[in-house]
Amino acid sequence: MKPVTPLNILRHELIGLKVRVSGSRSSPYRRIEGKVSDETRNMLYISTENGVKKVPKYVSTFHFTVSDGTVVEVEGCTLVGRPEDRVQR
Repeated sequence: MKPVTPLNILRHELIGLKVRVSGSRSSPYRRIEGKVSDETRNMLYISTENGVKKVPKYVSTFHFTVSDGTVVEVEGCTLVGRPEDRVQR
């Protein structure tokens, strides 16, 4: 499998990537950070020091740290959809 880069992040598996919620329409989700532990059509599950947090994709903006250490900003609305379908697109 190819490493995650800023160019292929939308077509790649997100589980295991370091992530921070950089913005959200709902204030409780802002500044959550950790590793992506699971993903569904509308949610990212982020493992934090305080347990696993569920963050809706559509209302959030994420900063992912990819394999070379680069931080990539992704609008959550571009991630909405089943992960297996997004990877095939």
